[in-house]
Amino acid sequence: MDQDQSIPEVIVTEAPPSRSPAPPIEQGTPALECRNLYRFFGRLRAVNNVSFKAWPGQVLGFIGPNGAGKTTTMRILATLDTPTAGDAFIHGHSVIDEPDIIRKKLGFMPDAFGKYPNMDVVEYLDFFARAYGLKGDKRRDAVERVLVFTELRKLAHKPIDALSKGMSQRLGLGRVLISDPDVLIMDEPAAGLDPRARIELRELIDILARQMKKTILISSHILTELSEICDSAAIIEAGRVLASGTIEELRDTQRLTQGRTAATILVRVLGRAEQLERWLSEQPFVNLVSIAGQNMVSFQFDADEAARALLLRNMLSQGFEVSEFQGKVESLEDAFMAITKGITQ
Repeated sequence: MDQDQSIPEVIVTEAPPSRSPAPPIEQGTPALECRNLYRFFGRLRAVNNVSFKAWPGQVLGFIGPNGAGKTTTMRILATLDTPTAGDAFIHGHSVIDEPDIIRKKLGFMPDAFGKYPNMDVVEYLDFFARAYGLKGDKRRDAVERVLVFTELRKLAHKPIDALSKGMSQRLGLGRVLISDPDVLIMDEPAAGLDPRARIELRELIDILARQMKKTILISSHILTELSEICDSAAIIEAGRVLASGTIEELRDTQRLTQGRTAATILVRVLGRAEQLERWLSEQPFVNLVSIAGQNMVSFQFDADEAARALLLRNMLSQGFEVSEFQGKVESLEDAFMAITKGITQ
């Protein structure tokens, strides 16, 4: 969880703007929206004019260092905190003006959740089903649905304080799914999980989004995980959203931030890597040629795909035995490091 209140204070020299009006309810309304959101703690701007949107069936990664404002933003969306200014909306309903409606549409899975003593898995889920006002067959059906989806049926009568970390996370997910919410907010759900548990959790999230069309906002420090789960992401630092968009758009932003328009190409050959390096240095559109590993050469190529294909043909005609020829895919980690500056408040 972000340690927003432990960050050194900064001086606020201007008042926050007035809250934005609620967006109209119409076809195409975002499932989740933060609009000019501010949250101040004294003179500390924990959230500073944050705006982003997510749509039905979308998985949006919320990325930032500790203290960036992620958890504070998520708590506002979950109606557990109130913004200093701005507003947030779930399917067009204001978290400020209509919190009761929001709580029926949204499930919040914090990075840590309470476990009550002397309860087994079924009793725990049944407790929350009752808390949501479910009765009779509806309550039993909701508990059974969650047990089946999270694959906790075989552990239904196991004490919850005896569950592994992975099974505990499944239970936490099951708790928020009891009310069948349209929007899920998940704060560091993969923290502390072993590789198998992370993969299994990722598969559950994929089903929730792709098949059940739920909107998911998920924060994590494991950026490789997010790049595999998310359609898009918002990068936040020191309370401000620095960039948002699809993963591909963020990769493009990274290249532009670094002043690069050329693609990075990696070529693996069966020997003669040094000769290939010299040959490439003499070719048009080729820059920054270097040995990138055993029998691997890396270079920047600033031309279209037709020119790239011609370069490969010429390379083969020169007798180089090429076993791999590929563009280097910029990662979400690359984009994060390029866009953020390591600023703390």
